[in-house]
Amino acid sequence: MAKRDYYEVLGVSKTATEDELKKAYRKLALKYHPDKNPGDKEAEEKFKEAAEAYSVLSDKDKRARYDQFGEAGLGGDGGFGGFGAGGMNMNDIFSMFGDLFGGGSGFGGFGGGFGGRSGGGSRRVNKGSSLRVKMKLTLEEIEKGVEKKIKVNKYVPCHTCNGSGAKAGSGVETCSHCHGSGVVIETRQTILGAMQTQSVCPTCGGDGKVIKEKCPDCHGDGIVKADEVITVNIPAGVADGMQISFSGKGNAGARNGIPGDLIVSIEELPHENFERDGDNLCHQTYITFPQAVNGTTIEVPTLTGKVKFKIEQGMPSGKVYRLKGKGLPDVNNSYHRGDLLVRVDVWVPKSVTKDEKAYLEKLDSFDNFQPNPNKKDKSFFDKMKDMFS
Repeated sequence: MAKRDYYEVLGVSKTATEDELKKAYRKLALKYHPDKNPGDKEAEEKFKEAAEAYSVLSDKDKRARYDQFGEAGLGGDGGFGGFGAGGMNMNDIFSMFGDLFGGGSGFGGFGGGFGGRSGGGSRRVNKGSSLRVKMKLTLEEIEKGVEKKIKVNKYVPCHTCNGSGAKAGSGVETCSHCHGSGVVIETRQTILGAMQTQSVCPTCGGDGKVIKEKCPDCHGDGIVKADEVITVNIPAGVADGMQISFSGKGNAGARNGIPGDLIVSIEELPHENFERDGDNLCHQTYITFPQAVNGTTIEVPTLTGKVKFKIEQGMPSGKVYRLKGKGLPDVNNSYHRGDLLVRVDVWVPKSVTKDEKAYLEKLDSFDNFQPNPNKKDKSFFDKMKDMFS
């Protein structure tokens, strides 16, 4: 079943600003929050739908892809992956919801079997930020796929404290403020009744642990900047502008947290022989007028070597030959390859000698060299329609 348009879900226009998106999501999140609608499955689904829409539209890269290609442009990077199927679950939505409201959602745990952070809650796990790099590739590399080594300056676990953030011999202790839960809960009376505010513990920052004495090298963060060489495998058939995410290759998370991702943006280099059209490659070559009249065999380049094919007698200039399977592989289907489209034009010299001119004038006197198009052949306009249909 197709999903609703994310802008429609939030009730905003496609030119909505970040503040307008945030305001629209806040309104819907408050309206359909599970604590305000216990047992209401429809409200629960609308709450999830609004959170999914906001998670995409509040991310500049995802929003740009969604605006250009719709849901298909997000691939496996959009939405919440079915809530628990490798993507966001209700705890993740709670975290986003809490961040949106400045650290506290205004509600307690989700109840209703959502497994939210109610009561004792669960300690926050620090996640490192993602790294973004551009990678330039030739068509030859794209045709085969390639392994590349990238040198990046990133956050890595501190070797002095092994990523704990604590000075040697000092260690950490349970936070006395939140008792290790990483969150603090406050109950308030509102017009809707008793409401619980759950927010990140200000003492430990959500870690549930407090460092007794900070590491002198990382100052308690557990991470430091360093150069690192990362090996990545780029699949065959990638395209210019495509982004590939490598899980866990980004910045290290503070205090032994989860590392972020490395996002590689592909930049396709121009090629001297080919232009790309999806998985197809286009090449232009020339033959002489006598070759066009008599027919010939020509040789053209491909990404894997040269190939020969025959030109029939009387070939019209501009004819396109399709060489099956000589293009690029489909990045999503290794069994499919594009074709090589070769346009063959008749070379016409810009100037001729006196003898050449006389010879051409003699040829022009023969009836066989006078234009006599076959009425059965497609007209120029029909060919144009075929090209753009």
